[in-house]
Amino acid sequence: MAVLGRGAGTELGNVGVVPVGAGDAPKDIKMATYTHGQPNSFLEDAKFRRPAVIEIIEKKIEYLRKEKTLNIYGSVFLGSTAGFSGILANFIFRYCFKVKHDALKTYTSLTALPFLSTVVTYKLFVTDALYSGNISRENCVVRSSLIGLVCGVLYPSALAFSKNGRLAVKYHTVPLPPKGRVLLHWLLLCQTEVKAMAIPLVFQMIIGSFTGLQHYAVFESTLEKTVLEE
Repeated sequence: MAVLGRGAGTELGNVGVVPVGAGDAPKDIKMATYTHGQPNSFLEDAKFRRPAVIEIIEKKIEYLRKEKTLNIYGSVFLGSTAGFSGILANFIFRYCFKVKHDALKTYTSLTALPFLSTVVTYKLFVTDALYSGNISRENCVVRSSLIGLVCGVLYPSALAFSKNGRLAVKYHTVPLPPKGRVLLHWLLLCQTEVKAMAIPLVFQMIIGSFTGLQHYAVFESTLEKTVLEE
């Protein structure tokens, strides 16, 4: 009887221990299951960052598009007016020297060279200086007006003078100047007609100043919007 009592007591003790272990095991399983079922924080961050990255890329593309528009607005517009000044200068000096040969050749060069020189010079001294932050509003206006004066009037006039002067000597369309006074002779020959170049001179300086002012204003506003959006 004592043996049976001890055995029964042992069995009851074991039965009492088992429910405690059995109650702990589902709790551990639930905790592991809950931990495994939680969403990954890295995936959530990537999910939220993706729209932000796309938005930043779109803003950069829009900024580059505006930058391209600025370049076209500034340099190409001023270069086009320089090309028209070259056409006018070529017409004036061809009339002065009474040259009727190589019209297509001279008009092509007097249109293309001032245009290209203005575009390149404007990019170097205005556009690149703006994007590097080494230029103020006043300097931008002064540089643009000087580019309009030099590349839009002085350079086309000197180029037309030299090209048509050589053609005049080659085809003997005007009396040859005395030795040592070639430049003075031709200047005296063209002094009346050359005064017409004062019109594109004033026009180029006004256009250059206006272009530089507008270019700086648009660049500054675009830069401020881009910085605020980022």
